[in-house]
Parts: sequence; structure tokens; C-alpha cells
Amino acid sequence: MGIKLPPIEKIHEAYSAIADCRITLRDNEADVLSSDLSKKYLVKWNDEIYSSNDNASYWKGDLGYPIIAVLMLQEKLTLNKEIAKHFKGINWKKLNTEHKNQYSKAVKQIMDELETAGVDCDEINKEIDKVYKEMENLTITTKRSSLLPPK
Repeated sequence: MGIKLPPIEKIHEAYSAIADCRITLRDNEADVLSSDLSKKYLVKWNDEIYSSNDNASYWKGDLGYPIIAVLMLQEKLTLNKEIAKHFKGINWKKLNTEHKNQYSKAVKQIMDELETAGVDCDEINKEIDKVYKEMENLTITTKRSSLLPPK
């Protein structure tokens, strides 16, 4: 396996990017806008080799949410559009900052709000777990982008 798995909470962020239509796909690359629209990340791929200049992918070597979102749109990972709609309009940058980048706490806040609104969070959690399992079995590799992350 040529990927380093991210925190599972990055799947929620990928769903947000898709729900907010913040991804522009082209032949072998995609632009992905950050949740607060302040940054534009570039995801590139050639065959099964992916790179991105988002911080997680670039600095930590994780599969960052921009790559996850692209893989969902490419149907290499499951994309449940019913689930995605629950993550529309979330400013993850602000939320993650408020929780000192403890992603699980940020996601818990969102999930608590969804549960209060009557959303079946068990169904969402099953779907997130399914995508994470699929990520474990991906045959892609990632490499550091030649571009520095946006400031």
C-alpha cells in the first residue's frame, strides 16, 4: 500500500467539499477550495499516483481531504450523496481551530448538531467507516506535490 491513512474525520471534510461544490475536476488534476474559500489546493494524478498541496498531504504524507474528495468523485471510494448533504456549509478551518485541531471533537460537535436535528447519525457513521475501510484497500500511491502548500 502506498498511502498513509489520515484521521477518519477527513472523510467528513471530503463530503463537505463535495456538498459545497468546491471541486473542479479536469483530466488529470482538480482544484479544491478550502472550506473558508481562502485557499485553493491542487490535486494531480497520473495513473494511480496522486499528489496534493494541502497541508496534510504535503507535510504529513496523509491522504488529505482534497484527494479523498477527488477519489469519491472518481468512484474509487464510495460517495453517498444523501450523507454528503449533511456536511454542506461547514467551515472546517474555523471549527478545527476552535477545537485546537482535535478533529474528533470538531466532528463530534457536527454530529451532535445533526442528531439534535433528527438525522440518523448511526447511518452516517456506518458510511464513514465503509469509506475508511475502502481507503485501507486502495491501490493508489501518493507522493509529495512539487507545489508548496498555499499560505
